[in-house]
Amino acid sequence: MLMRRVVITGMGLLTPLGRGVRENWTNLLAGRTGVIRCERKGRPESLRYLGSVEGFDQLEDIPPKLSGQTRFLNRGSKLGFEAAREAVLQSGVRLEEIPPERRALFIASGDLTKTGFEFIYPALRDALKGNDGAVNYPVLNKSTLNKVNPFFLLESLSNNLFSFLSAVFEFMGPNTSLASHSPGGAQAMELAARRIASGEADIALAVGCGNWITEIPMYEMKGLGILSRCRRGERSFRPLDRDRDGFIPGEGGAAVLLEDAESAERRGASILGEVKGFGGCIEPPAGKGLSVPEKVAVRAMEAALEEAGTDVGELGFICPHGSGTRRGDRSELESISDLLGERRSLVPVCALKPYTGHMGAASDLCEVIIGVRAIAEGMVPGTLNFARAERDFEDLRISSATQPASGRNFLSVSYGIIGQSSSVLVEGRPAAHEK
Repeated sequence: MLMRRVVITGMGLLTPLGRGVRENWTNLLAGRTGVIRCERKGRPESLRYLGSVEGFDQLEDIPPKLSGQTRFLNRGSKLGFEAAREAVLQSGVRLEEIPPERRALFIASGDLTKTGFEFIYPALRDALKGNDGAVNYPVLNKSTLNKVNPFFLLESLSNNLFSFLSAVFEFMGPNTSLASHSPGGAQAMELAARRIASGEADIALAVGCGNWITEIPMYEMKGLGILSRCRRGERSFRPLDRDRDGFIPGEGGAAVLLEDAESAERRGASILGEVKGFGGCIEPPAGKGLSVPEKVAVRAMEAALEEAGTDVGELGFICPHGSGTRRGDRSELESISDLLGERRSLVPVCALKPYTGHMGAASDLCEVIIGVRAIAEGMVPGTLNFARAERDFEDLRISSATQPASGRNFLSVSYGIIGQSSSVLVEGRPAAHEK
């Protein structure tokens, strides 16, 4: 059980939908999507659609003594850093008043920027040229020195962002870096919240970041059969819909800053939400390979409700993982139906990934942030591109339009490969506002 109350005082987002929480929220309400068609030579049409953060290349306002380290950061880490910066600034917390060892940091990375080692291709091409398919190793060595970034190993590490972010903001308390992809953001948030609740830290920053739009990862996901065929262009990502056929990948960063409620109230912080409970489970699939269990998320949701001391009647809405795959969404919808029981037609359900593309570990933290804004406005966002549910789930309250939120609590759910699931229950605050 949580001991000290844990509240959210800062949030940050950098996604294909917008830069900053405010812009993301505005564009979401307008029904826009960050999914675009990119002209990429050699890609099949289905792999030309992705969620890309446009107009962002370099970090700004980095302390001079640390500016040289930015060249070690991969794409996902840069997006995560910008989200973290916004969360810290929005919170209004005075870092100089908090000892560095009382500042916790938990980062979840779903970054696939360097997967596949395509960056070494120019050197390999030189080494194979005119050599009948055999590798000319002297040429390979020379070409590698000239054409391959010597920092490729650092860029490929899952904790790529960790040391840089901790150095900039001097977060030197409890910490770790996770690499569990989709559920990672919520897991980082849970670790951060529990350090606040136990009294081990006074503030804690949870960050999720990821880049799933480089060449090799997209081809691998296509081979697994989990990507949409994009027959409807930018509107092909259709979670919970009867005509869904997979997701569209994206990139992004999301972050939340957590504090002890008493300390936040004492300093007059704007409290955006309160973290009430978590659940995390493994539901082994019945079949082989990457199949999905029948009810992937029900135990995780029940655990979060139990820890929060809340029942389904107090839920304003549920935000499922919503990857848009046939089996994955059905498993989630079965889980939600089982959880809600007689209230399955009363609690709204919304899936948010079509607005940004699937951003890996950034997506579930992004959905928590959007959920906090939704409760503040008393509404539930629509599920973009949704038209009709499968017959078994027609009585669930899913809509492409915004709906009223009757409660202040919401569940955000995520799951990953081989049945790993996580759930977080947050109590939002009506009339919460950004500074």
